[in-house]
Amino acid sequence: MAMASCATAARTMGRWLRPWARPRRAGIGLIAATWLGLAAAPFAALPAVADVLPPVDALKQKLALEPQTVEVIEPHLSTPDRRTRLRYVGWPAAVVLDRLFAPGWKDAGMVIEFRALDGYVSRVPVERFARYSAYLVFARADGAPFEVENVAQNEKHVALGPYYLVWDNVRDAELVKDGASFWPYQVNEMRAVAASLRALLPGDLGSRFAAEAQLTEKLCLSCHQVNGFGGEKFPTNLAQRAKDLSWADFRKQVLTPRAVNAQSTMPPLLANDPAATRDAMARRLYDYLRAVPVIQP
Repeated sequence: MAMASCATAARTMGRWLRPWARPRRAGIGLIAATWLGLAAAPFAALPAVADVLPPVDALKQKLALEPQTVEVIEPHLSTPDRRTRLRYVGWPAAVVLDRLFAPGWKDAGMVIEFRALDGYVSRVPVERFARYSAYLVFARADGAPFEVENVAQNEKHVALGPYYLVWDNVRDAELVKDGASFWPYQVNEMRAVAASLRALLPGDLGSRFAAEAQLTEKLCLSCHQVNGFGGEKFPTNLAQRAKDLSWADFRKQVLTPRAVNAQSTMPPLLANDPAATRDAMARRLYDYLRAVPVIQP
């Protein structure tokens, strides 16, 4: 089946799906693609379960569980020299996932996609939920506004609701080094999907850039994309963008984004790491993105 006709069929199939199960953007619908047998389509995950999260009162009733209070080191407010603790109210994320999803969400290789109102997408491997304690929270315990000053992204009074995924980095201090990675806010939808890096490693790139593809997904693709795979907040195709920039310009853009644009909301790459580490990571990402062929989704 030609790609154009596949896309047409997928769009038709998408109109039959319940609203929460529809793919977000143009291209071959992920669920529809599965039904049409398009396993080789250049997308990285096939949804197993998708759900728009209900309002807090409805979720409380569905869970039949009183909310809990969890204290965390808030990564959006903290620096290497000053750690700010906040207490939030919500439920253990594993409990929420157990109640909303089929048992298969825990299978090896599964990923939970947390989709935000602004197009941000955070993909969290299920193994992380088994190793660490996460909470899906909906309020501050002290009654203060459910918002945050996102210093790294140059944003003030950012609303966190309807839901915010936080990690108990007080109990598991090793999580502090990850900063705000895997802390999506404004979450209104969750999906359990089968993980794959097909979209990020076309051809023989897997033999050379598997680690770089994973790092790109973690560090960049919550907001940006590679050939249609990634977040929707700023859906720049990084495979194309890297080819348009010299190494010096790319390095400056990812390490000091506000030096390029004073209004930029992009956080500096690995801001809490040593300069040499940050520079080496930027180079790895650049080399990988330059090697990825540009494919129109």
